[in-house]
Amino acid sequence: MSDQPESRRAAVSRGSGARVVLWTVLAVVLLLILAVVWVGVRGVLAKGHLERAVSDVSTLRSQLTDADTSAAQQTARHLEDEASAARSLTGDPVWGAAQYVPFFGTNLRAVREVAKVVDDVADGAVSPVASVVGGLGVNSFAPKDGKIDLDPLVTAQPAVAQAAETLTKADRDAQAIDTSGTLSPVTSAVNQLRNAVQSASTQVDTANRVVQLAPAMLARDGERNYVLLFQNNAELRAGGGIPGAVALLKVQDGSIKLENQAAGASFGPYEQPVLPLEADTASLYGDITGRYMQDVNLTPRFDVSAQLAREMWKQKFGQEVDGVLAMDPVTLSYMLRATGPVQLATGDTLTADNAVQLLLSDVYTKYSDPAVQDAFFASAASAVFDKVSSGGFDAKQFIGALTKGTDEGRLRLWSATKDEQRQLDGTPLAGELPAASRETRQFGVYLNDGTGSKMDYYLDKTISVGSSVCRKDGRPTSVVEVTLKNTAPTDAATSLPEYVTGGGSFGTEPGKIKTLVAVYAPENAIYLGSTQDGKQVGVQTATDGGHPVTQLQTLLAPGESTTFRVAYLGDAKFANAGVEAISTPGVKQGKVQPLRFECKEPVPAG
Repeated sequence: MSDQPESRRAAVSRGSGARVVLWTVLAVVLLLILAVVWVGVRGVLAKGHLERAVSDVSTLRSQLTDADTSAAQQTARHLEDEASAARSLTGDPVWGAAQYVPFFGTNLRAVREVAKVVDDVADGAVSPVASVVGGLGVNSFAPKDGKIDLDPLVTAQPAVAQAAETLTKADRDAQAIDTSGTLSPVTSAVNQLRNAVQSASTQVDTANRVVQLAPAMLARDGERNYVLLFQNNAELRAGGGIPGAVALLKVQDGSIKLENQAAGASFGPYEQPVLPLEADTASLYGDITGRYMQDVNLTPRFDVSAQLAREMWKQKFGQEVDGVLAMDPVTLSYMLRATGPVQLATGDTLTADNAVQLLLSDVYTKYSDPAVQDAFFASAASAVFDKVSSGGFDAKQFIGALTKGTDEGRLRLWSATKDEQRQLDGTPLAGELPAASRETRQFGVYLNDGTGSKMDYYLDKTISVGSSVCRKDGRPTSVVEVTLKNTAPTDAATSLPEYVTGGGSFGTEPGKIKTLVAVYAPENAIYLGSTQDGKQVGVQTATDGGHPVTQLQTLLAPGESTTFRVAYLGDAKFANAGVEAISTPGVKQGKVQPLRFECKEPVPAG
């Protein structure tokens, strides 16, 4: 039996229990302090690694742009190390447990997910591409002995495909990061990651399509034939310019030759469209779209134009080609920056600086015979292609020229092979109608010449577009504004050649410019109204492939201008997307401007 009274034993027991509780509390507090320090220190270290990884991404992009593949490979390895270190620092159990601490946990979880996305990109995209980038320098695509070596592209296909798949997933993961309760610096970092990954995903997706398509379309171990439409911007068509000259582009195992050139006017006219036209196309642009080679691109849908051109070529020459390519003199001027000047059979020298004026204006003064003009165009295209096929050009500038021409809608490509066309779909080369997504809502502004002449050399175009949520249901109102101006000299009727003014042959007074303006909205948009120069105006409303279309005819004397406004109601799910406009490429292609408007009157009538 114990000597201690019951009360003393109880007191001792209580004191001992209190000490246990105290030590337990102190231990927990100490662990929390250590955890905070641990997370804090590792957070600081992870932040440094992530910042250096982001810097590496910027450096890598510049090095790839400059074709410095050796330096790019070193940067890629450093990026992988930094990304892996950041993921490791944010991936331990202590950090994992800390993610569930109120307030701070949301921030820690977001940082951990950022590190994971960066590491996934480094491991699944940067690393495989770095392993093949040495064979993908721009100079490797310059023809040697008249041929492009396609083997590096074939070798790169699996790595680039993996990178594209990785970045698509990384884009989804970045978008899924919860920033609803994060601190401003963390939110900013997540948004920067989203923008970077989205941009990289788009670029690598395009690169993947090129790498997958190019060997087949450049006829590796075979032969391909394409119809080339040389589009003249001085007489506008929605898809570019009137196809004044047409040629066969023969490709064989990486070698490119221009053959069998013909004037666009030499095809048809056909009594009926060479292929059945959709009701939308016939309603907006008439059956002449399918009866004249010069009108196949009255529609902005390049797949339609290409199939009509392919069939016309078949009916004229009995040859079924593998695809259709379209380009214009402005693209040719970009290519001349890479090739340098070329000599034409006429004795003229074509340069990057004089190509547009010479091909779209001066030629009509120098050569009055349309047949000679067509031959001049063909000679220019042939001279440039001959220089390209010989390898006599700056490869980096040449790729830049093709990229710029594509971005401006001047270069289009359609393949008769369905799998290849699926790869082209969704790229700028495809020439598709405007689309809507969570990032962007596109509108289209397409111009067709109504003068029957070459006066569009003097037509200036300015486009503005804006959007605002003006309704309680969250559906956005968007407004497209198009300003056209006739910049021809006041005495254009007499000072310009009759072939340029049209001479009144198609009912338009010489010197004036008649234009059909078609504004396209994304699918399911609702037309709200339109004005011309601030006044209500009668327009043609129609649909084309599910896209609402508003079409107006304008007539401008020298020095005159007009402004056309159209408003549409869009889908609420795309209300936060940015807005942009794609348009018919003219002689000049200015930047689309932002537009502000009042919700109560998006198309005010004066």
